[in-house]
Amino acid sequence: MMRSLFSAISGLRNHQLLMDNVGNNIANVNTTGFKGSRVTFQDVISQTLRQAGGPTDQRGGANPLQVGLGVQVGTIDTMITQGNLQATDKPTDVAIQGDGYFVLSDNAQTNPSYTFTRDGNLSLGVAPNGGTDRPLVHSATGLHLKGWMPPQASGTADTTTAPTSDVTIPDTQNGVAVTGFNIDSTGVITLTLADGTTSAPYAQIAVAKFANAAGLNRAGGNLFTPSANSGAASYNGAAVGGRGELKAGFLEMSNVDLAAQFTNMIIAQRGFQANSRIITATDEVLQDLVNIKR
Repeated sequence: MMRSLFSAISGLRNHQLLMDNVGNNIANVNTTGFKGSRVTFQDVISQTLRQAGGPTDQRGGANPLQVGLGVQVGTIDTMITQGNLQATDKPTDVAIQGDGYFVLSDNAQTNPSYTFTRDGNLSLGVAPNGGTDRPLVHSATGLHLKGWMPPQASGTADTTTAPTSDVTIPDTQNGVAVTGFNIDSTGVITLTLADGTTSAPYAQIAVAKFANAAGLNRAGGNLFTPSANSGAASYNGAAVGGRGELKAGFLEMSNVDLAAQFTNMIIAQRGFQANSRIITATDEVLQDLVNIKR
């Protein structure tokens, strides 16, 4: 009888975690580049009351007699699906349509750290050390966007060596003022000059890809870091080696499906209620046992 109490307690605890996950997904329904997650359950263990018996010439076999002892969370999976693209008409906003992540770094002098994001909300930072080349930075964190200057040659193979160059936009080129820039689908940046001409390809945004992107660690701030199960990052330009294309002037929206989340909310609520009812029913049975002798 006590088994039902402890099984129901595990049900309460884990359905609360399901509700926590639903709440986080709904809270981030408007978070740029957010990837929702799902919870799956598995049974804990079953107590064997009788072993299985094999068939004989006289009679058939008997199945094992087992009683389950509750539930536990099996996985919390990150859903790596494409979010819808939202037009912003801001030239520094960039979305990835397909696989891949932007590469960001803190540019530390020793052991710089690299993080990855689907959030292409970028802005032009202030040129460091009194220079004139303004870096593209992740607006929310200030981390520098990494790539190659000049762009990689066409047909360059993937590499596991992280790019070390900041993607920057100069004030002038060859003595002519820079009035704007364009980012194409492969991440190559060309400059628009004051004399009406366009520069040769100037820089290229790097896009990282992982063998198992669902295995990345969430680091907060729309950032991801590699884990032991994500595999190492491989780097190249956009639209190369299965990477998605870049769309300038767009941001990727959250991939959370509100209809699915409200359904999961009902499932979590009813699952919690059902398990609490088991506790109440078991308590009433125990109370009846206590009241047998008055």
